[in-house]
Amino acid sequence: MIQVIFKRLLMLVPVLIGITLIGFLLLQVMPGDAAERAMGTRASAEELAEMRRLWGLDLPVWQQYLLFLRDCLTGSFGVSIFHKKEVITLVAERLPFTLGIVALSTLIALVIALPFASLAALRRGRPADHAIRQIFVALIAVPPFWLSYVLILWLSLRLGWFPTGGVGEGLAENLYRLFLPSLVVGLSTAALIQQTLRAALIDTMKADYVDTARAKGLRRHEIFLRHVMPNSLISTISIIGVRVSWIIGGTVVVEKIFSVPGLGSLLIDAIVSRDLPVIRGLTVFFAIMVVIVNLITDILYALADPRVRLE
Repeated sequence: MIQVIFKRLLMLVPVLIGITLIGFLLLQVMPGDAAERAMGTRASAEELAEMRRLWGLDLPVWQQYLLFLRDCLTGSFGVSIFHKKEVITLVAERLPFTLGIVALSTLIALVIALPFASLAALRRGRPADHAIRQIFVALIAVPPFWLSYVLILWLSLRLGWFPTGGVGEGLAENLYRLFLPSLVVGLSTAALIQQTLRAALIDTMKADYVDTARAKGLRRHEIFLRHVMPNSLISTISIIGVRVSWIIGGTVVVEKIFSVPGLGSLLIDAIVSRDLPVIRGLTVFFAIMVVIVNLITDILYALADPRVRLE
């Protein structure tokens, strides 16, 4: 297992080089001038030229890319043009809020998906099954930004249960304030997990060992909880890992709507202000997080199913 992890980490190097190269080249064709964004429209030509020289924007593209790789290797990812801070410092300040949404939304998705998937599988073909499937299909189709505004109008403004956005002080208050944006992300995630888990539960209930357990006189709920559910969750681990990878980048819109100072809102602000070091640094950081999540997913899948061997 340690050798596999080491090999996967080595494979991360060419992946990150490819991501940094593609992201860097795409940023070069973005409209607008980073120096003008930072200095304002009233800056003189000499001031703009000095700003470009200071941030290396007057260098050839290949030299700018090498400087960016140097910053990545040193772990600083450069200095923000707009915030005047190192990118790694900005990431460290905002990362806890993004990770909070990722963790809380995943937990909400599992709490919602597990019981409804079990009920749909046990009532396969019945009205309860059809109703559950239609509801979760609708959740997949609902855009996150629309669902965000609906929940704000309903749970925040009308019922007053949750604040409309922002963060607070301390762990408990932040979890309370992050619940609503996490619910938006968690509902769409729960829809995908529910469909996958329902199909896995139905297939598992047809297995021979389930018939053997029935023949031994085990009760229905014992068979379901001890044999059907654990084996069905194995195939769902991959879906959860893929969805968590999507959540890492998918919190951009939700964080902006709920005024959460996470990595997503930082990325939007950097794109608007054309803060190139922040955009480049966040691109690499998001890629690292996704690769790490995929590695953890593979390891958990191998631990849950001894028949699977990582290579």
